[in-house]
Amino acid sequence: MQIIPLPCLTDNYAYIINDNNSKTIGVVDPSEAGPVISFLKKKNLKLHYILNTHHHFDHIGGNAELKKLYKAKVVGFYGDKHRIPGIDITLKDNEKWNFGNSIVKILHIPGHTLGHICFFFEKEKLAFTGDTLFSLGCGRIFEGNHKQMLISLNKIKSLPKDTKIYCGHEYTYKNAEFCMKHDDKNLDLIKQFEKIKKLRLDNLPTVPTVLEDELKSNIFLRCDKNDVKIKLNMKNEEDFKVFTKVRDLKDAF
Repeated sequence: MQIIPLPCLTDNYAYIINDNNSKTIGVVDPSEAGPVISFLKKKNLKLHYILNTHHHFDHIGGNAELKKLYKAKVVGFYGDKHRIPGIDITLKDNEKWNFGNSIVKILHIPGHTLGHICFFFEKEKLAFTGDTLFSLGCGRIFEGNHKQMLISLNKIKSLPKDTKIYCGHEYTYKNAEFCMKHDDKNLDLIKQFEKIKKLRLDNLPTVPTVLEDELKSNIFLRCDKNDVKIKLNMKNEEDFKVFTKVRDLKDAF
């Protein structure tokens, strides 16, 4: 299986999923149709599925044009069927769906939006996390609340450590700067930041990331760690309060 990130708009990523065995082609979160159409034409491919992690326009903006052109099926969360235009296949939390020869498990991960989901390709260990988990960051909380977001992040944390994470935006450099400000003694983070600097200097994507690296370096996944709590003067506080503090600090960063 091939995953190809396509830069869209200012800092979005759409992802082409090419299941070579079954010849099934999908795209995750096409904010605009143009880059997707250009890629498919160049490779002489036909689009079968459009997978949406949530309803925000910068993740569904290309749906209508792509559906009309390729007769592709739009796949999304059952609870968001009224907010994702042209939706054909609605899926619920923990439901499994077949993409070609692959089994995809749906994780409902509210917080950024109430209907946000993650598409987890079980055998391949690929997770499309949209705007919930970023490389070295997490999404802003628009419709849900901090507790929902923390529960959602913990769901993702429970996936196999070698899972590849495909997020919705190229925010990694700025996220790394924030993590460094509040977790500056973290040697794994320091090493990761050096890699990120080189990638961005060469105008290369920082995605996918690997869950194991996120667990070591992403401060939003480390709110249960004593060194993070001590740095924030919250040594004896609950993980939820620490996460809330970190998210609020990032909102003001």
